[in-house]
Amino acid sequence: MERFVVTEKDHNELVVAAYRKRGYDEDESRDAARFCAQASRHGIRTHNAIKALHLDDLFGSGSKGCIPSAEIIKKESRFPAVEIWNAQRKLGQSTGYLALERCIELADTYGVGIVAVDNAFHYLWGGGYMLEAANRGYLAYTNCTAALTEVVPFEGKFATLGTNPHSWGFPTAESLGFPIIIDWATSVVSMGRVEQIKREKMKLPPDAAVDAEGNVTQDPHQVSALLPFGAHKGYGLSLVNELVAALIGGSLPTLRSRWIEDDDDEKRAPCFYFQVVHPEAISGGLFAKKRSQSENVKAVIEDILGHGNKSCLLPGQMEAEAAKLSERNGGLLFSEVEIDAFNKLGKECGRSPWDLDFLKSAIA
Repeated sequence: MERFVVTEKDHNELVVAAYRKRGYDEDESRDAARFCAQASRHGIRTHNAIKALHLDDLFGSGSKGCIPSAEIIKKESRFPAVEIWNAQRKLGQSTGYLALERCIELADTYGVGIVAVDNAFHYLWGGGYMLEAANRGYLAYTNCTAALTEVVPFEGKFATLGTNPHSWGFPTAESLGFPIIIDWATSVVSMGRVEQIKREKMKLPPDAAVDAEGNVTQDPHQVSALLPFGAHKGYGLSLVNELVAALIGGSLPTLRSRWIEDDDDEKRAPCFYFQVVHPEAISGGLFAKKRSQSENVKAVIEDILGHGNKSCLLPGQMEAEAAKLSERNGGLLFSEVEIDAFNKLGKECGRSPWDLDFLKSAIA
């Protein structure tokens, strides 16, 4: 598939303009553009600006799910390494970046930092925040409840779970040249992937989704709900997010992002959980053969990829390769269909379209 190069500057200016038009302030809009650029740079096409703004139209400023310029309320806690925030439906990307930074500050002081966020708006690609933490030398984890319940529980009939991603970041850049990022939705595919498959006129993988009658379908246009990966295993992992959110303050999953005119006192926003650990805080120091912590991590990975397993990919490797490809091309890479989608966003903001005749084709 041919892809075209758009400079990060041009991309960010368009994305900022799109968010500003929706009522977000300058800082929020720049956070959104920064996040979307990071996703595109690392080849995460399912969570680029097209998805982010579509989500905002459906559940964010276009609904009641996100309030531009909302102020985060930090609740009192008797636990110094833990903070609880009421995001008051602030933009998810801004909230996510702020939560991550605070976790890092806490981890530098206490060895671990946790921020639990109630009344949030979806923060999109959890792996992006983990990539940031891992590149700065920290072990990190996050989960969130998805904007909607779109996943049928194992052996169930009705979607009562979100796609509910789990994301981990490991500081392996010194050992491998890139951080290991383990990031997945707990469904076989995400709805973002379904939308991408629609755009690219492709088929879904088998046993990934069902239609309105509950029949398995590979037609992205017929998708009514998604299925958990690994049957009961993906179901259990998705349930983790719902239970963590319930402990934080999240309410009934099937009401999430389904706003009504009359306030019935039910909460309808997602929740986040962020945790950052300073590697020194969990080091026992008793590494074999007097290896350092970093050397020990490298030795473990080499053992895993040894014994005839050298062709195996590590989580985060494809994202690292995509970032190198973006760097070689001097910008962010988009398909013709994606360029068309960006031009529709630009038209809303009164911006000139990106002309394919003047964009260079990406080289491998």
